[in-house]
Amino acid sequence: MNLKPFISVLILLIVAGNLNAQTFKAGAAMRNITPKTLIPISGGMGTPEIPTGFKGELTVRAIVLEKGTTRVAIVSVDNIGWPAYLGDRSRKLIKGIAPENVLIGATHAHSCPDAYGFTDENGNPGTDPKYLDWCVTQIAEAVNEAVSKLETASLKTAVGEAKGKIAYNYYAEKLYDPRMGVIQAIATSGKNAGKPIATLVNYATHPEILGTDRKLISPDLCGPLYDRIESKVGGMAIFMNSAQGGMVTADTRRENGKEANDWDECIRIGNLMADEALKIVEPAKEQENPDLYCASKVITFPINSEAMRFVFKHSPLAAQAAKNNDFSTVSTRLNLVNIGKAQVVTIPGEALPNIGFYVKRKMKSDQPFLFGLTNDAFGYMLTKEDFGGFERYNYVSRTSLGEMTGNIYEEEVIKFINESPVPSR
Repeated sequence: MNLKPFISVLILLIVAGNLNAQTFKAGAAMRNITPKTLIPISGGMGTPEIPTGFKGELTVRAIVLEKGTTRVAIVSVDNIGWPAYLGDRSRKLIKGIAPENVLIGATHAHSCPDAYGFTDENGNPGTDPKYLDWCVTQIAEAVNEAVSKLETASLKTAVGEAKGKIAYNYYAEKLYDPRMGVIQAIATSGKNAGKPIATLVNYATHPEILGTDRKLISPDLCGPLYDRIESKVGGMAIFMNSAQGGMVTADTRRENGKEANDWDECIRIGNLMADEALKIVEPAKEQENPDLYCASKVITFPINSEAMRFVFKHSPLAAQAAKNNDFSTVSTRLNLVNIGKAQVVTIPGEALPNIGFYVKRKMKSDQPFLFGLTNDAFGYMLTKEDFGGFERYNYVSRTSLGEMTGNIYEEEVIKFINESPVPSR
């Protein structure tokens, strides 16, 4: 009996299987996490506000990327921050992805329910535990659905200057990073071939046009950003913040010296950001079957700020992150991800722009992405030179872990970058 034909077919099947196993894939899904009732919203440390209404919908959005045995989830939650304690609960419910490969970031919108348990002067937290429990499951469901929708994809990545009246630094007008990074996964087969599966926008700004003063539960500028991208190119849009600390905020200034802090301004800035993102990514060359790499490491910061130590001691959520009973240190996870030509590094808080510029300069790609407020949000991150250096920085110094936080982060992340492979060229 001549076995050659059967052997040839078997070899072809094995080769085809190996090629399929090494094919880049992407999937995306979202969940609406708008609370059913009006619950306290938080714009940062201090007593949460009681809202009077809603504007737009809060969502959790997840992109899952896969190549070979590497699978990564990038998750964005409409909230001022998302503590690792809650993120880790979701990670336990997520199937098929290593927990350390699940990056959970917050948009940092200042008009969302309190997720940290910030207390009033009597030590009473403003969180709604049932709402947060529900969000934990919604995050996991979004990621699990994205896994179930994985399909072969190509990739477009680009970084460019976002132009127009979007953001500025309230402390020093020009001290911010105008660069916007865009990652777009594109379906390569089926009825949606050639159409985006997801478009990720990475930009540094505070989504605080409404803040808590308007007393509205809202995704702020992120809602219109999502709607605009999805209406123009389809797929799902997702926003990951960047190094927006001290104080890079939405440019709502008007010529009469007043601020345009209303929903119409959310639409204007959100739409402009969406248009700039699509303009930046549109001419990018499509990457066929790009590489994917993900690594993580745990680092530890000292807690030297009395204000931050108070939060850790009295918040039922933040306290889970403290390493010692005396609340002297806190640990967090950093991620480094290479996605085709792009390189991503996470920031567990609000790094000031100079830290962002420095880290980007040290990254091994001309397409550097910083995912701020990701895996944790431990207040502002300053270098020791900036900490308490002048009056303007009194607030950001007081609401940081301490003067060494920025320097420790820089040292650890540069070491991390140097130990990691170079992204595709």
